[in-house]
Amino acid sequence: MSHTTIHPEGWLPAKGYANGMLTKDGTLHIGGQIGWDGNKKFVSSDFIGQMRQALQNIRDIVEAAGGQVSDVTRLTWFVTDKEEYARRQAEVGAAYREVFGRHFPAMSMVVVSALVEDEAVVEIEATAHLA
Repeated sequence: MSHTTIHPEGWLPAKGYANGMLTKDGTLHIGGQIGWDGNKKFVSSDFIGQMRQALQNIRDIVEAAGGQVSDVTRLTWFVTDKEEYARRQAEVGAAYREVFGRHFPAMSMVVVSALVEDEAVVEIEATAHLA
């Protein structure tokens, strides 16, 4: 098999997708993470709370694969409210650093009209490279 499914211990099963796929060369593809926890319960309806949880989910998946946050090389953010993101930059930065420290991979942001889960206001996907 050329890849391994990564699923953090204790999380409810992912249905119809994988949280992470680790390839033989050490590339970890992390599917879009939203502001719910391992029990698929939203921790907050607020942008900052959901953003922090999505980043924590990414961190949990990387660690479940044997890596660490510094292995993340790319983040793609999907946000439903560009103005809120821009208005709350100081809070965004503080919440980001709580989870990722001062590691800043390549990032892109896309503004979308909605996400699949109605309560979600942000979704973040990632790529990591594990040695």
